[in-house]
Amino acid sequence: MHRRFALQWATAAIAALSIGSGAAQAETLKIWSFGEQDNYTEAMVKEFQAKNPDLTIEVRRVAFSDVNDEALRAIRSGTGPDIMPIDNPNVAFFAAKKALLELDDMVKQSKVINADKIFPGPRLNSSWKGKLVGIPRGANTIALYINDDMFREAGLDPDKPPRTWAELHDAAAKLNNPAKNIYGFAFSARGNEEGTFQFLPYIQSTGADWDKLNSPGAIRAVEFWQKLLDEKLASRDTLNRGQSDSTATFVNGNAAMVVSGPWEIPGIDKNAKFKWRVALLPGEKADSPRTSALGEQSYVIPKTAANPKAAFRFLEYVISQQGRNWNDFGILPATSDAVSKDPKWPQAYQAFAEQMKYARPRGPNPEWPQISKAISGAMQQVLTHQSDAKTAMAAAAAQVQRVSKN
Repeated sequence: MHRRFALQWATAAIAALSIGSGAAQAETLKIWSFGEQDNYTEAMVKEFQAKNPDLTIEVRRVAFSDVNDEALRAIRSGTGPDIMPIDNPNVAFFAAKKALLELDDMVKQSKVINADKIFPGPRLNSSWKGKLVGIPRGANTIALYINDDMFREAGLDPDKPPRTWAELHDAAAKLNNPAKNIYGFAFSARGNEEGTFQFLPYIQSTGADWDKLNSPGAIRAVEFWQKLLDEKLASRDTLNRGQSDSTATFVNGNAAMVVSGPWEIPGIDKNAKFKWRVALLPGEKADSPRTSALGEQSYVIPKTAANPKAAFRFLEYVISQQGRNWNDFGILPATSDAVSKDPKWPQAYQAFAEQMKYARPRGPNPEWPQISKAISGAMQQVLTHQSDAKTAMAAAAAQVQRVSKN
């Protein structure tokens, strides 16, 4: 049999493999990956392909922001993939539309995947109405990266990172150095899911949540972000920068602290010219609950998949490699039996493993895309002074209530 591993770029179709006249057509598996550099999926595909040489694998890259719309169109037209990654809060969105294959029966027969060993958070966001409809490829959350060298130069102790919003503000003010184009703090307040992902822990630290956006705590949270921007302790680019862009400012020495996830560690380790570490996200007050957002993707098999059996074999391979997640990709494992005993970047691993204890799922709610849009939209209105915090958050709360009832 001939073997092919083809990468699709943008939305271009892959030409059919030509195998001699009369030869049997190889079994095909169509996989989507995110258009941003998706090292994890592409590494898993290459390895799985090597172990399954008679399988023709076609990979199409789809932009992260386009996945929901692209996937719905493809599934409805019967042209969708056999397997695709979905940002975990959006699994419920697809499952509620009956677009995903339920995996419980296949998992029960599997000798590789044990649903009971999937951590509760990732499992919850990969399920709908008690049925497993996805397999989490890993788990992640966000924490606070700090530049040790800048901390010491500013007279701060990196062994005592900020624990409260007030301490974060004061540290950012001391670290701020406009003459050298250095901001004290970097984060993503983008008007999309990335901004929501970073903002939720601040709301939750006050005792509020996505369904209590008009609470005094949620208002205080957005006003704190507004203060950081108004005092120029964070760049105005914060409004349109993604998490990787924010991390790049940290790596380049233009920000002394940044909020981001473990997926950035390989790049930071390779490119940063300074000592760095990871700390837990500061809370509103010293006695506020620790919080963070649960991230990562789940692989799902659409109901229209032409080759669900091969797709599930790919899922089994992904789960079998969970023990490599941290050291190879900077992603925490999704299963309890794959915790790294000899992790690279041990300080960062400890910090993120601790932060994961407080990571909360987004949803699950089938209307999460609209809920997220309401949150990030209100946040941006306040940060750009188009609206006061009380008005914007009250409008967002009303919008969330409306869509949640539909």
